[in-house]
Amino acid sequence: MKRSIKAIFFVCCLIALLPLCHQHAYAEEGYPCKSAILMEYETATVLNEYRSGERLPIASMCKIMTVLLALEHIDSGAVSLSDTVHISENAQGMGGSQVFLEANASYPLSELIKSAVVASANDACVAIAELVCGSEEAFVSKMNARAKELGMENTVYTNCTGLPKPGQYSTAYDVALCLRQLLSHPVYYEYSRIWMDTVSHPKGRVTEISNTNKLIRSFSGCDGGKTGYTSEAGHCVAATAKRNEMRLISVVIGASDGKTRFKTAASLFEEGFASYGSTCLVDSSKRLEVVLKTQFGKQKELPLVFAKSYSVFAKKGEKTDCKVEYELPEKVKAPVNKGDRIGRALIYKEGVVVEEIEILADECIDPMDFGDIFALVIENWNL
Repeated sequence: MKRSIKAIFFVCCLIALLPLCHQHAYAEEGYPCKSAILMEYETATVLNEYRSGERLPIASMCKIMTVLLALEHIDSGAVSLSDTVHISENAQGMGGSQVFLEANASYPLSELIKSAVVASANDACVAIAELVCGSEEAFVSKMNARAKELGMENTVYTNCTGLPKPGQYSTAYDVALCLRQLLSHPVYYEYSRIWMDTVSHPKGRVTEISNTNKLIRSFSGCDGGKTGYTSEAGHCVAATAKRNEMRLISVVIGASDGKTRFKTAASLFEEGFASYGSTCLVDSSKRLEVVLKTQFGKQKELPLVFAKSYSVFAKKGEKTDCKVEYELPEKVKAPVNKGDRIGRALIYKEGVVVEEIEILADECIDPMDFGDIFALVIENWNL
């Protein structure tokens, strides 16, 4: 009898130690996690990776897609950040991380997005899903369809929160692609940079929230990301950081603890910033040196700007064969509105066009009136 008890105890110990042994196997290969990736934002170039295509549970990093679809729903004009959202009993009853929304009450959509981004609130995510698609089930279908559009070939979502559910998985590479798309929405940073804040409830309660992504305080340049944890997924984080002109994305899946996930992500960032650089070729914050003459305009010259910036990414010390060519008319006929498309800039890399950027008018040019025309005639007559 004693031998049987000892045998059972021994087997139980082995079962308990299996996850630790599995984790140690990963650590022996140089990464204290199950999977990781470092990606450059502009070009989606993979700078470093470890089993980045392995299908794994990702816990609350699923919420990256949830927030992305919410912001795209806003972009479509269907709703605005100031619109109020009804909270169902289903949303209010979500377990795990939450901000304790009140059932049958209404909250601004902006508060729900803030709660999802900063506090990883499951109740807020389900409320967002029900707003966008009517039900979480329909929203999950939309999540999976959007994942395919983004090239996330190894991702399946089964809920919008990341709570444990069979059949849900992704990869470090796919998570990086999803976060990359989310980062293209400037409004996202209004929430992702928050360290501490509050959520006010209709009945007068206030819930204090703090950002689960500790890298926004501990790593210089980090301004966004999403953490995740379940016993199945381990400790996960997807984060972004920008220094000078270069933005990087780091994803870590299956670390043994919270400190390790942040330390690993930070190490990937440091390696990337130390080894690579980005040079701005086209700067949308500055006017072009080229100006155009106007025809029949009150102003004789039209200043121009680029519609967006473009930077060249390369390993430090490597020379890049890049140049910019402008396609512009000789003159522009008035009237011209600020923001009108005037021409385009072609970015060449090693002789191949890699990007086309619109060139826009940076001022309004009003047409000449009778007095302007008369003055012009007199001026030319004297000549």
